[in-house]
Amino acid sequence: MRYLTRGWLLRFLQFSTVLGSLLILSRFSQLKTGRRPGYIRKYQWLEYTDDDELPEKVCNCSAILKGEKEELQKAKLLTITKDFQKNIHIPDEYYIHAAQDCRKFKLTRKYITFPLSKEEEEFPLAYSMVVHHKVHSFERLLRAIYAPQNIYCVHVDKKAPASVFAAINAITSCFPNVFMVSKAVNVVYAGWTRVQADLNCMADLYNTNTPWKYFINLCGQDFPLKTNLEIVQALRSLKGGNSLESEEMPQEKKKRVTNAYEVVDGKIQRTGKTKDPAPFNLPILSGNAYIVVNRGYVRSVLEDKRIQALIEWAKDTYSPDEFLWATIQRIPGVPGSTWPNRKFDMTDINAIARMVKWQGHEGSEGSLQAVYPECKGHHVRSICVYGAGDLQWLIEQHHLFANKFDADRDPIAIYCLEKYLRHRALIELV
Repeated sequence: MRYLTRGWLLRFLQFSTVLGSLLILSRFSQLKTGRRPGYIRKYQWLEYTDDDELPEKVCNCSAILKGEKEELQKAKLLTITKDFQKNIHIPDEYYIHAAQDCRKFKLTRKYITFPLSKEEEEFPLAYSMVVHHKVHSFERLLRAIYAPQNIYCVHVDKKAPASVFAAINAITSCFPNVFMVSKAVNVVYAGWTRVQADLNCMADLYNTNTPWKYFINLCGQDFPLKTNLEIVQALRSLKGGNSLESEEMPQEKKKRVTNAYEVVDGKIQRTGKTKDPAPFNLPILSGNAYIVVNRGYVRSVLEDKRIQALIEWAKDTYSPDEFLWATIQRIPGVPGSTWPNRKFDMTDINAIARMVKWQGHEGSEGSLQAVYPECKGHHVRSICVYGAGDLQWLIEQHHLFANKFDADRDPIAIYCLEKYLRHRALIELV
């Protein structure tokens, strides 16, 4: 409860005072920004400002996004101080209490509760969000991607702490288009249940009345690199196609689909059995867990008998999320799919679904072998967990989202990315 005693809850409940101050300052803001009075009255309160009292506010995000070394060094030193680390932690109980008054929660957290454009309103999206901890990271991700015309299914790992479930349930209950998955599962790393979590959300989303156009799956350590409008425009440019990694499986990964695996005591291990070939002689392609697919692709996943047989076959493989979606993308007749010929292979770099920095592909600038520059944060399971120093490079990429971020290790990276995206979203309204 340390977070509450520091006065955060008091500031939360004093929204009317804060809003009044914003109105008083509107004329000065107009002189400073040159924006129309209509913008100030309707939209200025949605800007993220240093008045939000976050400990990260001392950072100069503009300089960080430009890659200025002095400011990046200051940010890096700040993140390792004890006072900073103590002040950035937000307990689950805060969200449980704050979300009791949904109106105030949405206002103070500055959720965009109206479509920002007709183009966005007419192109709703569906999201699956699989999370298991760090409620504050989930809430910031939801806020960053939230739009009233979209729809969101949230899967909380069945083994997550009760406080995590209660807090996320409280948050989702404040939005008519955000809901908890109808059937949660225990998610095991590299096991089938990671896929099942998304499948359960896919089914729930498909059965809603929202006429969404594209499905995007997320985890709690993702964060967008584009505004909702920019995402919509990128998806429109696909002209009904899908965008996900799908390429020939490397030799070293083939054991994942030729050997059988099972979960024992919460961990996946080999059974010693050899698997039969995939049904219908389907070529198994390599990919990853993150996809951007149209509604027809989701319908095929739920109804196509070939895919249902593939799903059953894949349940005792290792890390099926890293080949299942990629394989489905090359099955003839699946909406938005491409032919299985190698000419149509798609790498994660060329797909727009997710930017993931693998440690083995990093290198110095100008390197002929490197795929991307060295990670400025730290690594977990050979994946870069982005730091503030990665932002300048990240926002130049064409991907819609990036993975991974950790608000406990480097909240400044998320804070500056939040401000950048919100500014881009609102600047279109000027």
